[in-house]
Amino acid sequence: MTTTLTAGDTAPAFTLQDANGDDVSLGDYRGRRVIVYFYPKAATPGCTTQACDFRDNLARFTADGFAVLGISPDAPTALARFTDKQELTFPLLSDQDHSVAEAYGAWGEKKNYGKTYEGLIRSTVVVDAQGVVELAQYNVRAKGHVAKLRRDLHLD
Repeated sequence: MTTTLTAGDTAPAFTLQDANGDDVSLGDYRGRRVIVYFYPKAATPGCTTQACDFRDNLARFTADGFAVLGISPDAPTALARFTDKQELTFPLLSDQDHSVAEAYGAWGEKKNYGKTYEGLIRSTVVVDAQGVVELAQYNVRAKGHVAKLRRDLHLD
């Protein structure tokens, strides 16, 4: 059973490679609020919709004091292609062994067309400036998630 995070939990620390192969750590964002969102696979329809929605709202999130990090099991090369094609303006991070997704409760049992398997659960965790979970949402929908997140954070 996957253990999910809740408000008040300490956000698990991590360091992952971005699309350029550079290391990015959650600690790099200490002092800022960070939206960490987990998505299953770069360049798929739902993940593209969600990433472009974050891209299109990034200036608003930044103005409200947030950074955005996207995490998937994709290799950095796949993230680089996705970033370039969709003109994404925030870091996408590679969690190929899904250890970070597991630590955040975003990896677990899924069901699709009657089959049960382990995989990435589309999730978003908001981490406050001190590294504490402010909000954790699991099984989110790709379409409309950013607008709902903004409402849930009382930004709109």
